[in-house]
Amino acid sequence: MITSRNEAGIAHVLRMLQQEFGKRLQTNPSSCEQHGHTTTWLCNQPPDGVIYPHSTDEVAKIVTLCEHHSVPIIPYGTGTSLEGQVNAPVGGITIDLTHMNQILSVYPEDLQVVVQPGVTREQLNVYLREQGLFFPVDPGADASLGGMTATRASGTNAVLYGTMKDNVIGLELVTAGGAIIRTANRAKKSAAGYDLTQLIVGSEGTLGVITEITLRLRGIPEAVASAVWMFPSVSAACEVTIQAIQSGLRIARIELVDQLTVSAINAYSKLALPEMTSLLLEFHGTEAAVEEQQTSFREITEAFLGEKDSSTVGAEERNKLWKARHNAYWAIRALQPGTQAFVTDVCVPISRLAECVKAAHRRLNDMNLIGPIAGHVGDGNFHCALLFDPEDSDEQSRAEEFVGWLNELAISMDGTCTGEHGIGQGKIAYLEKELGPATDLMRSIKTALDPKQIFNPNKIFSQPVAQGEDGP
Repeated sequence: MITSRNEAGIAHVLRMLQQEFGKRLQTNPSSCEQHGHTTTWLCNQPPDGVIYPHSTDEVAKIVTLCEHHSVPIIPYGTGTSLEGQVNAPVGGITIDLTHMNQILSVYPEDLQVVVQPGVTREQLNVYLREQGLFFPVDPGADASLGGMTATRASGTNAVLYGTMKDNVIGLELVTAGGAIIRTANRAKKSAAGYDLTQLIVGSEGTLGVITEITLRLRGIPEAVASAVWMFPSVSAACEVTIQAIQSGLRIARIELVDQLTVSAINAYSKLALPEMTSLLLEFHGTEAAVEEQQTSFREITEAFLGEKDSSTVGAEERNKLWKARHNAYWAIRALQPGTQAFVTDVCVPISRLAECVKAAHRRLNDMNLIGPIAGHVGDGNFHCALLFDPEDSDEQSRAEEFVGWLNELAISMDGTCTGEHGIGQGKIAYLEKELGPATDLMRSIKTALDPKQIFNPNKIFSQPVAQGEDGP
């Protein structure tokens, strides 16, 4: 287990990488600091160097060198993770994969594409557009597909199209010892041995470095329609969501934004939405199917006094609406300039959604905290962005206390402490509370695949078990 800096090993590896990669190794403080911090409340923990490989073989060389000298490796995509996944708590080398950004093969008949990890979701969708195809997972940020795979990303389209775990067919990755493996071929299904693909999806860079991804694509729908529905309460909006999902409506997006979030979005994105708790919706399909879905949804809302905002039906308005939703983090930050945002997410069974969100609002009020809530409520997943003054230790402490309370509330409802952000460093304390002895099995897998604990150490687990120590 790597518990402290390996000064001699790091210095040696930096010298060797400098000789091999020249200017593609950066050790200047600003570059290292940039790679040790993302959009998170956690402290910056920069690496000792940042390396930019161009190929799988180069990644394998870097991994082999670092493992031989017991130097940590931190894979890096675009830095949009929220739970400290790219921090370097004991130093080491960050492998920045942004130069590995080629779309390698498209198989339109199979609805598949093979990409390098540095390709971003927007880059891919621009490339696919002329072929009438798109990749549906949309976490908001223009994240890299390697990072999205590593964190099992989700987003606004997940209610219809699923998360990354549903859309990754196979992977190439570099594992301990610099071995290059493939987890699956391109067949639509397989019963061949352990499902290594799903083991790596969501492993947050702790089991290897992803160097190639085969993804499932979808056809661009014939018709797309969006709408905003306003409700008198969060509970009403959640109950409508529950009934819509239970009714089997094929809703592509159904996003909850509470009143404070709507106010922030209006101010930041120059919209004029009615400042009420709202559901932002999108329907995909044929013209007839989309019209039928909207009619069915309208009927469900009648009992909950839902009111439609008719200004959001056109394509231009739709694009503005979803851009504003994706910018909600920055809009919330702008509510109180100078504050930090402590962003967290939980996910509960959809039958407990209204109860969980309502309890969160009460708790925020009782603790005198500002925490706008928004979320992918079709999955029972929502986010709270707590604003706090970084110079006010009491306010920060209360924010941390609330996040702990919310994580435990979700777990008590048979939910999870994270629907899509991942564990990283920020949610380590809650993984064992959620899964109990299963975390020991995870540690055993980590030890088997990474005996020297060099891959993104001190993430997911607070005390990983290394080779030679007493295992579970």
